[in-house]
Amino acid sequence: MNKENKLGMGLGALLSTSNNNNNGIQKINISQIIPNPSQPRKNFKDGDLKELSLSIKNQGLIQPIIVKPTTDNQFQIIAGERRWRASQLNGMHEIDCVVKDLDDINVLEAALIENIQREDLNVIEEANAYKGLIEIKGINNENLAKLIGKSSSYVSNILRLLELDIEIQDMVISGDLSMGHARALIGVPDAIKKAKEIIEKKLSVRQVEKITSEFKKNKPKKISKDPNIIDLEKELSDKIGLRTSIQFNESGSSGSLTLYYSDLNQLDDLMKRLKK
Repeated sequence: MNKENKLGMGLGALLSTSNNNNNGIQKINISQIIPNPSQPRKNFKDGDLKELSLSIKNQGLIQPIIVKPTTDNQFQIIAGERRWRASQLNGMHEIDCVVKDLDDINVLEAALIENIQREDLNVIEEANAYKGLIEIKGINNENLAKLIGKSSSYVSNILRLLELDIEIQDMVISGDLSMGHARALIGVPDAIKKAKEIIEKKLSVRQVEKITSEFKKNKPKKISKDPNIIDLEKELSDKIGLRTSIQFNESGSSGSLTLYYSDLNQLDDLMKRLKK
């Protein structure tokens, strides 16, 4: 089963632009359409948009965009922001749309899945899309991996990139750093400084791995943890969707539980759940 089929489970009707639905395809003034603020894709390359714009000008819009009605006679994009942006470059006044009245959760889920299906999605956007699906669906990394047809280790490795400083993530989005460079910087002190050095000196991934491996090799080794505690940490992490760490004191009668979050939204979500 390919990735698109897996992702389409339960969402085929939502993303469908078939004329068989009640709304059908209708032309809507471009000025009435607004982007989705929760759209996980933030980086739209000018060159790619110009190519798509030329294609739409010559061939027409092959697939309509999907929108939902909002207030003040406006429509919010569910799927197809790239096509909408490219059409504006042509000076088009109207664009083919399929209108679907969906709640915010389904809108976000559709936007996340549409982005995951794109081949040119950068790894940071991909990681944010995975994170969004985990939070919306309340599933763990392993279940998400099955849903999208990827290995659990692949999903975990992609999500770990969100542990990096936002400045480094932006370097990956802009293409200044590769995924290999970014992965080598996870958990390394002065990572931003090292990232800038990588770009300035045009270091290869292998060179960066060699540099950072020296730090990781000299890093104090942790005392091996009881396998039962490791299992308990994994079970708790899968349950709440956050990395956890359980530490006992010498007597084993007390200790600490640490929850790790990657951004303020995750912290806010955790606080809401704890207050319940």
